[in-house]
Order: sequence, then structure tokens, then C-alpha cells
Amino acid sequence: MSNRNISKEHIMFLKQDRKRKRTILLSQISILILGLILWEVAARFNWIDSFLTSHPSQIWNLFMEYTKNGDLFYHVGISVFETVVGFLAGTILGIVVAIGLWWSDFWAKVLAPYLVVLNSLPKTALAPIIIIWVGAGYSGIIVTAISVSIVVTIMNMFVSFISIDEDKIKLLETFGASKFQVLKKVILPHSVPALMATLKVNIGLSWVGVIVGEFLVSKAGIGYLIVYGGQVFSLDLVMMSVFILSIISAIMYKGIALIENKFVKWHD
Repeated sequence: MSNRNISKEHIMFLKQDRKRKRTILLSQISILILGLILWEVAARFNWIDSFLTSHPSQIWNLFMEYTKNGDLFYHVGISVFETVVGFLAGTILGIVVAIGLWWSDFWAKVLAPYLVVLNSLPKTALAPIIIIWVGAGYSGIIVTAISVSIVVTIMNMFVSFISIDEDKIKLLETFGASKFQVLKKVILPHSVPALMATLKVNIGLSWVGVIVGEFLVSKAGIGYLIVYGGQVFSLDLVMMSVFILSIISAIMYKGIALIENKFVKWHD
């Protein structure tokens, strides 16, 4: 669409929308910076116990130390690898199972109560059992991450599949479409928004599974650093690990949001 076809009111609206987005971003950054400054000042003037809470400059110095000796990249790399594998495996397996339940109404009704029970169980509490069954190491941690996200994926995607307008399905079937064609042409395309929402949730759930697994058995990773820092009373290390975890999670979430924008435009 050329600029000639856009009204002045629309141009004004776009400018105001961009200005509003910039204002929101600057406000978010300002709140973060202000919080860090207040934290640093409170620690410097002994308003808070810096041994228990640490403070930004001390965390930054530790961050630079771990960066220079390469330990940070090693631990972060392991946790990111475990999370990405658990996230992808949990999402893909969950979608496959959800498709199977949609395909067979009989099995959907048979397995419905089991899915409800599994969803209500605290999967992190089952992590020790999972690790004993699968084994300590990467495999046990990854399976823990999968177990946390797979049930949510199954339930979200299955609900999305069965909520599709029945008239659209009947229309395709009237023209002789097979069940696979209905799945390909109607079910999956209309479930893209639900899939994007599920991916966003699974990012956090996968990190929960990985960190819990690393708390229990890992000798490397962000979860290991948090546990080690707590054991030796190095709260700087604990806070640094938490900050790094937050930043990586936010980056992964933003990546999913960017993918969502492209897919939603295609969906629309």
C-alpha cells in the first residue's frame, strides 16, 4: 500500500502507536536501571545486608571473572542445550500425542482422566524418580524437562483441535476429504495461535525441569551454580546465576514472540 492510500489520521495513529511502544520500552528499562541503582545504594550504605542480598557491582565483577576464565560459557551452554532439547522434544511429542487423541475419539475419552491426573501432579516432585529411572546426567535432566512440558502441550493442543468449527470439517468431508487432509488443511492451520501460546509456556516449563534436574544430579549448569553458591554461602554466585537465567529465558521468549508475529500474519 502506497503512502497516498493512507489517510492522515492513519499516519497519525501509526506515529502515536510507535511513540507509545518506545515509551513503554523506555519505562521498562528505566524501572530496571532505577531498581539496580537503589539496590547498589542500599548495599553501599548498609541499609540491607549485602552478604545475603549481594549488590549489582559485586555481581558484575563475578560475571566478568567467570566470563574471562570461560566457566560461564561452559555452564550456560550445558543448561541451554538441555533446555532446548527438552523444549523441542516435549513440544513435538505433545503435538504428536494430541494429534493421535484427535484422530481417535475412543482413545481420547479413555486417556482423558489420566491426562487430568498427570497435569495435576507436581512433575518437579517426580524428578528424583525420573532421574533414577533414566539415569543421572544429561538424559535424566532432559527427560525431566520433557515431563514438565509434554502434558501441558497435549492438553492445550488437543483442546484447540476439538474446538475447530465442525461445519468446516463437514464441508471438507462432503467434498471427499480424508481425515489427514482435514488435519492438514483445517486443524493444524487454525491451531497456530494455540501452538504459539503453548511454545511460550513451554519455554518456562522446560527451564523449570532443567533447573530442578540440575539441582539434584548435575555437576555443571546454571542450576549447579545456584546450588553450589548456596552451599558455600556465595550469594553473589547465586544472584549472578539467577540474572543470567532470567536474561536467557527472556531472549528465548522473545524469539518465540518474533516467530509468533510471522506465523500469526500468515494465519490471518
